[in-house]
Amino acid sequence: MKVLNSTATALLVVLLFYLLIVGKALLLPLIIAIALWYLINTLASVFAGVAIAGFHFPKPLCLLASILTFLLLILALVNFLGSTFDDVLEVMPEYQQNLTLRLENLPFDVGAYQEQGLMPLITEWINLPSYAASMAASFAGILASGGLILIYIGFLFLEQGNFNKKITALVGNPEKEQNVRKILNRIRDDIRKYISIKMFTSSLTGVLSYAFLRAVDVDFAGVWGLLIFLLNFIPTVGSIVATIFPAMIALAQSDGYTLFLLVLIGIGALQISIGNILEPRLMGSSFNLSPIIILLNLALWGYIWQIPGMFLCVPFLIIITIVLSHFPQTRSIAIILSSDGKLQIPVDPALASFSFGSTATTLLETDKDSAGE
Repeated sequence: MKVLNSTATALLVVLLFYLLIVGKALLLPLIIAIALWYLINTLASVFAGVAIAGFHFPKPLCLLASILTFLLLILALVNFLGSTFDDVLEVMPEYQQNLTLRLENLPFDVGAYQEQGLMPLITEWINLPSYAASMAASFAGILASGGLILIYIGFLFLEQGNFNKKITALVGNPEKEQNVRKILNRIRDDIRKYISIKMFTSSLTGVLSYAFLRAVDVDFAGVWGLLIFLLNFIPTVGSIVATIFPAMIALAQSDGYTLFLLVLIGIGALQISIGNILEPRLMGSSFNLSPIIILLNLALWGYIWQIPGMFLCVPFLIIITIVLSHFPQTRSIAIILSSDGKLQIPVDPALASFSFGSTATTLLETDKDSAGE
């Protein structure tokens, strides 16, 4: 029996990954739509909390203002990238040639590396035109799915008014419903805390990086600032890439190594100051993932959904970890996923006995009573 269960589980996992790969065109826009829908609602809550002379704006007006804000931001982003990517792609072959020349003529002895064939391998691995083309293709793919994303967001807004009704119908017990809503509110607050702090620190890192790169005259500083903002959502690995990539661009566009070292030290200092000092003070250690879990997650979702999957997978995994950490039954999984095993999210003892099993029975009994009437 155990063998059959293990085989069935393995087949389900294989089937799930197959569906994720085959259904990318439908599922990836859905994930993006869920992320945007949540961010729009979060911003609407911020607007609703703002009081002018004691007056709070109505929730529908706050939601409309949030939607318009995101539309303007997305239109500005599309316009900026659309007008810049062609120039980036055009100059990348020249950058690659310059970068290869710089790496092959480093100001110290690299003979041993060249004899072992490592230098050609390094220059082949750092393929700027390929990276730029992949990012442009991912951006174009998301734009092509824009209509489907908007449809998904529309249906999510239509559905969100029924969430409370479904919880009431699902639980069926007023006392248990109160516990369920308490759990959901705590999970919502922790997720909102993570997203708010991460958006703030990522935006701060992106803006300061853009200002620094612009000040030292690195080409396309706006593009690299935006890339740094996105990479900052990937702990550890994202910070490393966000430091090395602009430094490689600086090395490729300059005649010497001064600009390269300046960018490497400057962006590295920003990453350490914000990512290792400011962010932990704001967020604590509650939302840290193990570096090996991050790498495995990036490799898996990079294979399934390429670049968009790599950017989306870590924030969603952190959100899943937050949810798991609230329940005693699943807290051990959250501990395994965490970086140091220390979870600052408390557990309510009442949740230890929480189960939807009795809820299903209640629903069946309610349905029978309704049918009898």
